[in-house]
Amino acid sequence: MMFGIAWFAMMWFGLIMVALVALVFFLRRKHDAGDDSKPAPQPPESEARRKVLEQVKGMHTATEGLHGRARVKALRRCMDNMSDGLELVSEIRPPANGAPRGEWVIAPGADPNRRILYIHGGSWIAGSPKSHRPITDRLSRLAHACVFAIDYRLMPENRYLDGIIDCQQAYRWILDNGPDGDAPADFVVVAGDSAGGSHTLGLSAWIRDQGLQPPNAAIALSPSTELMLTSLGSRANLKSDAMLGPTVRKLARIPVPLLWWGTVLSMRVLPTSPKASPLRGDLHNLPPTLIHVSESELLLENARRYAEKAQAAGSPVEIETWPDMVHVWHLFTPLLPEAEEAFEHIGEFLARTEASAAN
Repeated sequence: MMFGIAWFAMMWFGLIMVALVALVFFLRRKHDAGDDSKPAPQPPESEARRKVLEQVKGMHTATEGLHGRARVKALRRCMDNMSDGLELVSEIRPPANGAPRGEWVIAPGADPNRRILYIHGGSWIAGSPKSHRPITDRLSRLAHACVFAIDYRLMPENRYLDGIIDCQQAYRWILDNGPDGDAPADFVVVAGDSAGGSHTLGLSAWIRDQGLQPPNAAIALSPSTELMLTSLGSRANLKSDAMLGPTVRKLARIPVPLLWWGTVLSMRVLPTSPKASPLRGDLHNLPPTLIHVSESELLLENARRYAEKAQAAGSPVEIETWPDMVHVWHLFTPLLPEAEEAFEHIGEFLARTEASAAN
């Protein structure tokens, strides 16, 4: 009862602060935070890149003018449709009854005792195992492992923390369960992109703190490492990030206190919490971790900060950057040659990690 009263009071206090700050904001007529950014150099055009940018633009067009649940529904439908027409090598298999929600992605020759937990992106409000089959299919092939793509609970129907709980439960589950039933895992990887990359990095720390069997490796593709928009780094990337830039450019107009309370009220978690911002957590004793990020995207600087902090704490975290790629360009395999290069690099990282562990 007391908790409910306290939360109600905090919410109204937050709304009052938001209103006051918004009033000051409009009276001052602050300029758009993205307007003073310098244009980023334009990358060389290619047919593959043109097609990718058309798909990205289509995502923004599909949600243009929509708000609330209508916008969320359109975004989810658009993301799921991105995998339409993709020729999968892998078998898609539902998990057994009583398992976490999700799907197994199993390439020919994949070892059932080699498992990857994949956590999809989508700003915690969209995305699904279906939307990210280009990635999970490729991971199963290169690692000769069975990929379990978790269908974790999304906002706004659920709390942000509900999705984290789902990922934690899925990790415990795949340690002892494969696509063919109960069996201990010989090799485990946790991987994810964007919002799912944030969950991946947070999950690695949680596994350590719980004393569970650690993953052999973790992979984060264009991960979110810091929730607050004030730390998105170079303003120039507001224009060079075709995926996130248009949305963040609008949000960047809002004063920091307004963003803070908006985040707390919508996600029901403090932006400074390591659960939402892995960069702010304890980064010692983490598993071998690989981060991929584009030099043209907004999440670049914070990904570098995460890697530097983890390395300073003694954790074997690597970061590899690609020039002029869209956010999570891995989704556009096999269309983009750079996506194939990225997967080849992931394969080399996993092989090197296994060889090091065997010695």
